[in-house]
Parts: sequence; C-alpha cells; structure tokens
Amino acid sequence: MFSHVMLGANDIQESKKFYDAILGTLGYEEGTIDPKGRCFYFTKTGVFGLSVPINGEPACHGNGSTLGFAIENEEQGLAWHQAGLANGGTACEDPPGVREGGDLKLYLAYLRDPAGNKICVMKKVN
Repeated sequence: MFSHVMLGANDIQESKKFYDAILGTLGYEEGTIDPKGRCFYFTKTGVFGLSVPINGEPACHGNGSTLGFAIENEEQGLAWHQAGLANGGTACEDPPGVREGGDLKLYLAYLRDPAGNKICVMKKVN
C-alpha cells in the first residue's frame, strides 16, 4: 500500500544511530545518508526515511500518530525495544507484551524516537 514513509528528525545522526539499532534487530541494513543529509532504509517493499523538516521548523511528533514495524516473534520485539532504549529512545505506552481485545491478541512494544515520534512493533498472536 505504501511506497515510503518519512519521519522528521532534529538530529539526523542521532536518529540514524537509534534507527540503525532498532531496525538492525529486525534484520535491516544500516541507513544511508544522501547528499541532502537525509537518511534512508531501503527494503524490498518500500523505503523508510528520516529528514530535517524542509520548512526549517523543528521536527515534532504527530499527536495520535504511530508508525508500526512488523516483527516475526516476541523475542524480536523485545530486542527491538531494548535496542531502542539503549540508543536514545524512550518508553511509552504499556510495557512490551500481549494485548487482547475481543478475539484479537497482539504483541506490541512502543517507543518514542529521539525526535518524539511514536513507533511500535506488532505481531498477531495465535
């Protein structure tokens, strides 16, 4: 459905360190800095990017917005969360774990990145 996602960052190197660590736990290669100073992570299905806002204003989180990454298992989710905390992220929401609602069970872990963007990992639990 999506070709790419771009998040605002105030310090590209700080955000790159954070995303290199958490995305590395999911099997992705380190980000690449382009000539404009943006950082990109290329996958078979799309691109994830980080950029200082073009309008010159500080990057800030979107209230009510969350960007989710898919994981293969709960262990990968916990490693993602721990790598994020160790590399400039902050915990938010409930601790990593299974959440239930009706017939749906999901493993979720949430973080805020160095610019305050809320991100998570998710896996449907059988």
